[in-house]
Amino acid sequence: MPPIGELTRIEQVHLDRLEHQGIFTTGLLLEVSETATRRQTLADQVAATTNDVLMWRDEALMLNLASFGPEDHQLLMQARIEGLHDILGLDLDTFRERLDSAATELNMDPPDDLTSSGWWDQARTLED
Repeated sequence: MPPIGELTRIEQVHLDRLEHQGIFTTGLLLEVSETATRRQTLADQVAATTNDVLMWRDEALMLNLASFGPEDHQLLMQARIEGLHDILGLDLDTFRERLDSAATELNMDPPDDLTSSGWWDQARTLED
């Protein structure tokens, strides 16, 4: 499970408050924000909005895709894909095109077709 600090769409104050609550990984964040009631409770505990929690959850879901590491996160951010919701909004060909363009911009190799289609398929499986 990636550490909570890998989330990019979170203010430091909220990150500190989550860690104070014992939420150190994205997996724990996903667990404590599974339901609307839990999301509201978490938002209250860290002085955030439920929309903030939903945004963190969206990115955490993406970070927990199989075979997904920090370099992959950078690649998706460069491709303007910030969370699971963004993956769900793309067809597979467009998703791959965005990844290929981002890889070129970052001067890195794009993920192979099996990896990118795996992420795309997993996003659909995780869709709420």
